[in-house]
Amino acid sequence: MSKIRVGIVGYGNVGKGAALAVEASSDMELKAIFTRRDPEKLRSAGEIDSSVAVLPVESAESMVGDIDVLLLCGGSATDLPEQGPYFAKMFNTVDSYDNHAKIPEYLAAVDAFAKETTSIISTGWDPGLFSMMRLLFESSLPYGASYTFWGEGVSQGHSDAIRRIEGVKYAVQYTIPVKKAIDAVRGGQKPVFTARERHKRECYIVSELDADKGKIEDAIKSMPHYFADFDTTVTFIEEDEFASKHNKMPHGGVVLRSGNTENSSQVMEFSLKLESNPEFTGSLMVAYARAAYRMSKEGLFGAKTVFDIPMKYLSPTDRDTLIKELL
Repeated sequence: MSKIRVGIVGYGNVGKGAALAVEASSDMELKAIFTRRDPEKLRSAGEIDSSVAVLPVESAESMVGDIDVLLLCGGSATDLPEQGPYFAKMFNTVDSYDNHAKIPEYLAAVDAFAKETTSIISTGWDPGLFSMMRLLFESSLPYGASYTFWGEGVSQGHSDAIRRIEGVKYAVQYTIPVKKAIDAVRGGQKPVFTARERHKRECYIVSELDADKGKIEDAIKSMPHYFADFDTTVTFIEEDEFASKHNKMPHGGVVLRSGNTENSSQVMEFSLKLESNPEFTGSLMVAYARAAYRMSKEGLFGAKTVFDIPMKYLSPTDRDTLIKELL
C-alpha cells in the first residue's frame, strides 16, 4: 500500500513536532518542508533527512500532485489567516488554528477555497481534542455546566502573538489556572466565572536593545482575545535567563462538566499533562492528516472541524480491529 505523502509549511516548534510524528507513522512519508528561512541553512543544520525536500514557501505550488496532505504549522495570529485559504485551493490541508473567537470566520474563509480539497482546521488539543470532550460531555450530561482550564504551561499561540509585537526579541507566555476555581467545579459546584477568575497570564520578554518596554507591555495587556480579559503580568528579563529558564514548552489542562441526572450529582473530567506542547500538537495534526487524506479520496471536500471527522479515520488500524480491540 502506498504511503500518504505529507508536506509541512513552517519548520518552527510545531513543524518539528509534526515532522517527528510523520516519521513515526508507518503509513506516511515526509516529502517536503516549505520554509520562509533560507532552505540551505535549514538543511545544513542536519535535522532533516536527506530524502526530504527543503524549499521556499513560494515553491509549494510546484508540488501539487506530489503531496497528499499539507500540514500548516504557522501561527494563528498572522500566518494561518493567509495560508489556510491560500493552500486550500491546491492541497488537502490540516492546521491547528487556535483563535477560538475567530474560528467561524476562519472556517468560512478556508471553505471558500477548499472546493476540490479537504481542509481540516483547528486540530490541536484546544481547540481540537478538548472541543470533542466538551461536545461529548455536554451531550452525555445535558443538565449542567462545562468548564475548561488551561495550564500551567506555555501557550504557543499567545507566545507567537507577543513575538509579533515590534521591539520583542524573544517571548514566552504561561497560562496559569486558578486552583480555587478548579476545586469548586470538582466539588460539584456550578459557579459562573469571568475569564479573569479562571486564569491568569504570565509573560516573559527579552526586548530589543532600544525597544520601548512600556509600549510593549501596553500592547500585550490590551491585545483583544489574547490578554485584554485576563490578569496579565509582563516581566522583562535578559537573554541568558530566558535561555536557561524558559526553554521548555510544557502545557496541559482539564475539561470538566458538573451536572445532574435525575437523582444524582455527576462530574466528568478529561485532562492532559504535556511535556512538549508542540510535539503533541504535531502528533494530533498528523492523525488528522490521515483523516483528510481518506475523506478527500471519498470526495468529502470543503473545510472541516474535528466535529465533522469520524474517529475511525484518525487511526491507521482497520475498522474491524478497532472494534475488536478498543470498543
